[in-house]
Amino acid sequence: MRISALLILMTLAACVGGSLSSSDTATIRAEIEQTMREAYDLSRPNQLDRMLALYPTSGRVVSANTGAVSTSIDSVGNGIREFWHYVGVNMRNPKWEWTTIHVDVLSRDAAVATGTYRIPHLNPSNQPHVLGGAMTMVFRRQGDRWVVIQEHLSDTPQTSDSTNSMPTHDNQ
Repeated sequence: MRISALLILMTLAACVGGSLSSSDTATIRAEIEQTMREAYDLSRPNQLDRMLALYPTSGRVVSANTGAVSTSIDSVGNGIREFWHYVGVNMRNPKWEWTTIHVDVLSRDAAVATGTYRIPHLNPSNQPHVLGGAMTMVFRRQGDRWVVIQEHLSDTPQTSDSTNSMPTHDNQ
């Protein structure tokens, strides 16, 4: 029993990689939040490129959404491109609004962020519409930037209210 407890503590210590000061933790939290806000800022050009830049250029990325899991960067990129092809191009004046962001710093080189968001916009018929959901992203520092190595996305459930419903790929 003592050996198991000792192994667990050693594993936790290895994961943490040394204690961080509150200043270090605050800096990393701010970096992660800024990375998220910049990637999803729909008022700036090259939205698709900025979203894709959240991920490493190679290696495994685990993404869970719409009831499926993918484990390749190519699959994640294809999913993002598909979203823009079927949904993003139809949004008029979209604005990405983070309603909450919670960042837990795991070590100097790892953090996890969970946030909720909404994207108010006009649909192709100029009717108000809102997409939204929640996502959790595991970030790893890679060189001088933070990249997402695991994520889980959850859409806000559809409602009958047209300003809060989620579109289907073929009509919004």
